[in-house]
Amino acid sequence: MQSLFQILMLLLDIVWFIIIAHVIMSWLISFQVLNLRQPLVAQIWDGLNRLLEPVYSRIRQILPAMGGLDLAPLVALVAVYAIRIILANNAALFYSY
Repeated sequence: MQSLFQILMLLLDIVWFIIIAHVIMSWLISFQVLNLRQPLVAQIWDGLNRLLEPVYSRIRQILPAMGGLDLAPLVALVAVYAIRIILANNAALFYSY
């Protein structure tokens, strides 16, 4: 069962990294450091959006409208971190089986 715990933690780390990469890339696109007309940048941006938009859309349904400020990535990061804390605090359950 320890390996299941480690796999879950690894998956949460990957999700955390993908969300951070999406946030940083959105800033770089907004400040025109990255250009979406470049094929590689456009492909990476499209891939990240396809991965994260289903999660963000569900979070946006719950959050009130903030007038252009998108808090969905922040809420997603907090949720991932909260899940990590819950799993880490209950790691004894994984190790006891």
